[in-house]
Amino acid sequence: MQVPEEYGGLGLSNTMYARLGEITALDASITVTLAAHQSIGLKGIIIAGSEEQKTKYLPRLASGEHIAAFCLTEPASGSDAASIRTRATLSEDKKHYILNGSKIWITNGGLADIFTVFAKTQIVDSNNLIKDKITAFIVERNFGGVTNGKPEDKLGIRGSNTCEVHFENTKVPVENVLGEVGGGFKVAMNILNSGRFSMGSSVAGMLKKLIEMTAEYACTRKQFNKNLSEFGLIQEKFALMAQKAYVMESMAYLTAGLLDRPGLPDCSVEAAIVKVFSSEAAWQCVSEALQILGGLGYMRDYPYERLLRDARILLIFEGTNEILRMYIALTGLQHAGHILTSRINEIKRGNVSTIVETVGRRLRDSLSRTVDLGLTGKLGVVHPSLEDSANKLEENVYYFGRTVETLLLRFGKTIVEEQMVMKRVANILINLYSMTAVLSRASRSIRIGLRNHDHEVLLANIFCVEAYHQNLFTLSQLDKYSPENLDEKIKKVAQQVLEKRTYICAHPLDRTS
Repeated sequence: MQVPEEYGGLGLSNTMYARLGEITALDASITVTLAAHQSIGLKGIIIAGSEEQKTKYLPRLASGEHIAAFCLTEPASGSDAASIRTRATLSEDKKHYILNGSKIWITNGGLADIFTVFAKTQIVDSNNLIKDKITAFIVERNFGGVTNGKPEDKLGIRGSNTCEVHFENTKVPVENVLGEVGGGFKVAMNILNSGRFSMGSSVAGMLKKLIEMTAEYACTRKQFNKNLSEFGLIQEKFALMAQKAYVMESMAYLTAGLLDRPGLPDCSVEAAIVKVFSSEAAWQCVSEALQILGGLGYMRDYPYERLLRDARILLIFEGTNEILRMYIALTGLQHAGHILTSRINEIKRGNVSTIVETVGRRLRDSLSRTVDLGLTGKLGVVHPSLEDSANKLEENVYYFGRTVETLLLRFGKTIVEEQMVMKRVANILINLYSMTAVLSRASRSIRIGLRNHDHEVLLANIFCVEAYHQNLFTLSQLDKYSPENLDEKIKKVAQQVLEKRTYICAHPLDRTS
């Protein structure tokens, strides 16, 4: 779908690819099979392939004559991709790499003709030292020495093919190095980063169908002489599902639009945010739908239990949400760190304007004055009906910036070890991007007169108010002496449990002798 037209593909933009993802999402196994082929399997050739590689491989991959797979994960390396053990050794005549190793949990592994494989290779660095670096390769099954195990018996997405893939003395021509020798880690990250955004539109497509099916049941099922749809706690669940679908859809298409800009814009953080939010919302919403259906939803005769099983993998693959939260936070903090370092240097040099600006910010914080970043008013981009939500976003952004500055001064480089702190930073960033996306979308819908734009305003305002208060609480937890921060106690409980590797409390019926 995204293979350029000159190589036989449709040449779809990221926006159109996301739109198509909504349709295929009605069956998770089909979605995963297509995504493994297009979003990650062949994506490396589009991103980092030479003209010769593109001409040779893309036409048959675009037509479906060949299927692609992405081979990174190994038994000893999951989230820590840099620790892979598969090795590629340059042959004596320097015409081939001899590939040996095994990959696990490879989607399309038993179907694929073309594999994007990552392996350790030896390179000589600028200091003439020999080092192991990851290199990406395009490997054909026809090269020989490529075998796969039986399909895995999975919890969900059972219609997709997932298996081990083994490479034993597979001869890979040097022409099939993807990108630069030793540059494979960057290729892998670029492939994964570019594909994550589409999870938002795919999950939104699934949730729209789920809302339709569940609403039909709720509006016809009677209990206590009322339809289920008349009960407040059931209505709350539908509002939640609609809100989550609206937010992830807004973020997905905002991110797709950013990716479609000229050049190669880096939207890896935005894509990671979409993936984390969408995957967790999918799990929550499918669970709520099952609750509405009651016992019927638990039965295999209906599709709801399959949707629940299928949704669980979303929090794990394409980067676990824990790892992605660390990535979101670290990338944001790295950018903030550069700005803070520059500001500190200006103050040290006695730059009067920087000193006045810093003092002014501190004074404004102490007086709790309102924050105006220009989103509202005559020149603002947000529609007046969303003004209160925009003001809440501005306030969150401003005080988040101050908090990040404090965290960097407090922890310095050791902040990378403070995972509970980083999780909170990531959660705030996820909310801020989500708020930005819904305010932008709802404002546009009003201005161009889209149908049901008043419904969009409702959803946007509800989400922004909830996110605003979540952010305020999280910001309070990031304060050094906050009574809401229980990190040390949580760590102590975990250490005591893990030391004994069991639940250590005495049974409530136990007695002392």
